[in-house]
Amino acid sequence: MSTITAADINKLRQATGAGMMDCRKALTESNGDFEAAIDWLRKQGQKVAAKRSDREAKEGVILAYTTPDKKAGIVICISCETDFVSKNSDFVAFAQSIADVAIANNVKSAEELYNSEINGVKVVDLINDKLAAIGEKIEISKFERVEAPFVASYIHGANRMGVLVGMTVESAEAGKDVAMQIAAMNPLAVDESSIPADVIAREKDIAIEMVKAEGKPAEMAEKIAMGKLNKFFKDNTLMAQAFVKDGNQSVAQYLTSIDANMKVTEFKRVALG
Repeated sequence: MSTITAADINKLRQATGAGMMDCRKALTESNGDFEAAIDWLRKQGQKVAAKRSDREAKEGVILAYTTPDKKAGIVICISCETDFVSKNSDFVAFAQSIADVAIANNVKSAEELYNSEINGVKVVDLINDKLAAIGEKIEISKFERVEAPFVASYIHGANRMGVLVGMTVESAEAGKDVAMQIAAMNPLAVDESSIPADVIAREKDIAIEMVKAEGKPAEMAEKIAMGKLNKFFKDNTLMAQAFVKDGNQSVAQYLTSIDANMKVTEFKRVALG
């Protein structure tokens, strides 16, 4: 059995919000496996903080823009180590220049962006020069791209979050509304069919274990678990979520009220945290 350290317990506590003793028991029961410990806590009926990939970045500047024809968009994070640097106007302008060249050259990846040039100098060399000047690690830590018949972009919270939304029908108003929805509600996927099968299986397993722990008959567990799974889809898929500007309709209903053919094809959300 692996040794459970105080640092392990604190890490789980910070990630989930669960109590110290509960975190110790979760890690013990899962033999130190962090992901399994989170599942163990959830199976006990505890509400734990959702782990999201947008916690990867530490500090930096996030920018989201579309090409002039609105058929593609990019969202990038130029990261650094401290908010002192990220809030500096020169650093923000530096990040902006990189985003501008990404749009001007319609780049498809971070690697392509690193090799793009600004006034004859490669972006990778400009980043290294900036690193040497300020003494902090700087990199393009996030690069996402969306292509669709119409792409909307949104930047939230002084460059701390960026969103791209690909849609089937052009509508600047709907694009902004949906992008703000994604920023606020952080959905996992566009709809139920977009969620990986292993994630659905995991949520169903957790729901069944929770039902059993509540003392419900085994024959009822499957039915009740499906109800919990449907709630998971409603809370975590964009189309099923209640529209933040009008809770009486879902995002899907809002879009079809504008145009029967309007749908979201994909989205990207990048945030510091």
